[in-house]
Amino acid sequence: MPSFIADHPMLCALALIFIDIGVWRLISAELANWKLAARLVIFAVFSAVLFNDGMNPMLVAPYADNTALHLAATALQIGWWLFAARTLTVLLGAVMMQRVGHTGRLLQDLLGAVIFLIAIIAAMAYVLDLPVKGVLATSGAVAIIVGLALQSTLSDVFSGIVLNTTKPYQLGDWISIDGTEGRVTDIDWRATRLQTSQGSMAVIPNSLAAKAKIINFSRPADMFGLSVCLQVSPHARPQTVIEALERAMQGCRPLLAKPAPNVAFKTSSSGGVEYEISGFVPAMLLKREVRNQLYDLAFRHLQAAGVGLLSATESSTPPALSGARALLERSSIFSTLRQEEKDTFSQNMTLHSYRAGEMILPAGEVSDHLFIVETGVVSVMLNKAGHTFEAGRMGPGEVIGEAGILSDEATLADFSAKTYCTLYRVEKEYLKPCLDARHDIGEAMKALLDFRVHTAQTLTQEAPVVPVKKGFLQWLRKRGL
Repeated sequence: MPSFIADHPMLCALALIFIDIGVWRLISAELANWKLAARLVIFAVFSAVLFNDGMNPMLVAPYADNTALHLAATALQIGWWLFAARTLTVLLGAVMMQRVGHTGRLLQDLLGAVIFLIAIIAAMAYVLDLPVKGVLATSGAVAIIVGLALQSTLSDVFSGIVLNTTKPYQLGDWISIDGTEGRVTDIDWRATRLQTSQGSMAVIPNSLAAKAKIINFSRPADMFGLSVCLQVSPHARPQTVIEALERAMQGCRPLLAKPAPNVAFKTSSSGGVEYEISGFVPAMLLKREVRNQLYDLAFRHLQAAGVGLLSATESSTPPALSGARALLERSSIFSTLRQEEKDTFSQNMTLHSYRAGEMILPAGEVSDHLFIVETGVVSVMLNKAGHTFEAGRMGPGEVIGEAGILSDEATLADFSAKTYCTLYRVEKEYLKPCLDARHDIGEAMKALLDFRVHTAQTLTQEAPVVPVKKGFLQWLRKRGL
């Protein structure tokens, strides 16, 4: 050992403690392994300095004839026990982090507390030479008093240990505890914290969570369930309703194909019949958006099938309309036509049906007619780098072929029947004068065409190739140096 350390062991031991504190704070959290290695090396050197100078932490401090040195040696020996406890807790924390991650933090803190308690008792027994049995008896009585006073808090603590061990949920999971739903942001000694969908923070005591009904929406992690309930007239034929709702499900692209979504009858009464659409989406954040989209699609497909959603404020029965006339009422583009114009327009619409998988309008064709979807789901397919992919799905009230009508341009996508479809066809010879006379309808169709062209170009354009930066080391490897 160097002569300076041998001559000034206490000063060197104190310096090592400050060095350990400085190194632990200076090394960033990303270099956790280096921090641990530095602490182990410093603790080993610290132990060597103490043992070499006769300050054995297992014995009473030396220098009994010199009060100042005796007190300094006693402090360093007690510091060794605390230093050892801290090093051991850090080492256990690193091992537990690799095995169980952040969810084991509560158990790690508990083990750390036990280790420090053992270190303090050992320091009192070996260094201070105190009667440990008396200390333990006194501390036991104090522990009983404190335990009775903190019974509720201790229940939360041990419940937290159970939750961390059984792992019904982890950080980041979306869960529901007794009806309180949110994302788990923290699990500490006392409580579990949830961030709700409203952005507020819910704090649930661990003792309550351990006894409550827990629903974990994040497991399995690749699908999240949702459901939409609808009430229709009791006079509507169930098969008609179910087929319309199945078309609505097929028109909703975000729904997972496996497990397949389904429609189920729920309840029936004289006031109405309730049906439920249920399915799964791949991400929790999609649930609200897909529920809204699914409800809109269900409304449109039910309306196309002649079934309306039940309302407590129904007006008088509307007059019976033809299929073409009713479709114009529902169409967002042609809704501005006057009633007599809709009557005339509907007489120039012809009905066409397509089986599932049948092509309606292929890409590259200049359409001389406009299609308006009455029932069913239409699939929109685009081509990118020789690969065909589905870009969207269309439902009742949407139009196909506006590019050929407005600008004699070819269609950019393939439009095919996803399910059995019925579409009304309007010839260009009749439609063109109508658009010239009604500029608002022409502008609406032009805005729709611009949106579709922009979307198609965005989906089919090639991603720019990011050039790889070549540094000096890459150049050396390429040269084989």
